[in-house]
Amino acid sequence: MNIKISIDCTPVEARSFLGLPDMTPIHEEYIGKMREMFANGSNMDMLDAMTKSWGPMTELNTRIIQTMMGGRKS
Repeated sequence: MNIKISIDCTPVEARSFLGLPDMTPIHEEYIGKMREMFANGSNMDMLDAMTKSWGPMTELNTRIIQTMMGGRKS
C-alpha cells in the first residue's frame, strides 16, 4: 500500500510546523557582516579567517565558500 501526502506551504510555515527555530535574525546578521566586509575591501584571506572564527566549519566547507566567492580554486 502506498500513501502520498502533498503539503503546500512556505518554508516559514514548514519550519514552524516542524518546530524548527527561526534563523532569520542570524541570517541577516551574517549577510550584514559579509556586506560590510566586502565594502571595506576585504580579501580572501580575511574571508577565510572570518569563516573559521564562526564555528566548527570543516576545511571542505571553507573551500566551498572560497570557490563560491571567486577566490582560490580547490
